[in-house]
Amino acid sequence: MRNSRIVYSTDDGFEHESSPNDLVPILPDQQRINLHLDRKGGGKIVTVIKGLQESKDSINSLARELKRACAVGGTVKGSNILIQGNQMTMIQSLLIGKGYNVRSIGG
Repeated sequence: MRNSRIVYSTDDGFEHESSPNDLVPILPDQQRINLHLDRKGGGKIVTVIKGLQESKDSINSLARELKRACAVGGTVKGSNILIQGNQMTMIQSLLIGKGYNVRSIGG
């Protein structure tokens, strides 16, 4: 019955399992975002954005917006955003403008 959807239960102690869609979103000002530089294969520098606690769709849209603003490429790995090149100052100003608590580590 793991894949079944319960419509009605006569059990008094029954609690509905929460799905990822039922989670309350965390506001940007309540999140602590870490920015740091990393060297990938071939010595290429990548700006890494860690600490995002949002849905996959909102992380993808934020990554798309950051890539457009910096005019570079990038990707999303799990809950981290990787932007090509040393874009720390640009990304930090954009995220602070959106209300995130941003902390630069290194670089």
